[in-house]
Amino acid sequence: MGQHILFNHSQVNICLERLAYQLLENHDDFSETVLIGLQPRGRFLSENMVNILKNKYDLRELDYGYLDITFFRDDFRTKSDILIPNESNFKLNVNNKKVVFIDDVLYTGRTIRAALTAIESFGRPKSIELLILINRRYSRELPIQADYKGFNVDVYEDQKVYVNWSEKNNYVYLENIK
Repeated sequence: MGQHILFNHSQVNICLERLAYQLLENHDDFSETVLIGLQPRGRFLSENMVNILKNKYDLRELDYGYLDITFFRDDFRTKSDILIPNESNFKLNVNNKKVVFIDDVLYTGRTIRAALTAIESFGRPKSIELLILINRRYSRELPIQADYKGFNVDVYEDQKVYVNWSEKNNYVYLENIK
């Protein structure tokens, strides 16, 4: 199985800056907004967004957390592997707030559907938006689209897009899974 880098560290960082600025344009001081990283991989993207918003734009009062959607997935009981949930750091009030879900790759839309179901356990948001780094077009199984998109990627069904998060070298790569 070969790996092919789609976007290097520099390209990913420029994209992260652009996404953070788009959030800032639409949410101003974030007083009515909650950022929610979807576990497991959306957590890293949301941490990057929070760091940029705090350090570059001096926003100190950000409400953010991480939501595990393991038990809300529609394939929860159909997998042969035992699913182990991730930590949910979610002690936030979402009632009448603008919620922004953050995830790394939008593929079939099923993770977002699970997140929509899970968020109901915590209240009723005023609105929900979606920020993703990688939009895998032409593979959606549900009518879900992102409000903030980093990169659009067109790949075959037998290929998987991965985001490597590290402190010094973020990059996106493609891997053949057959």
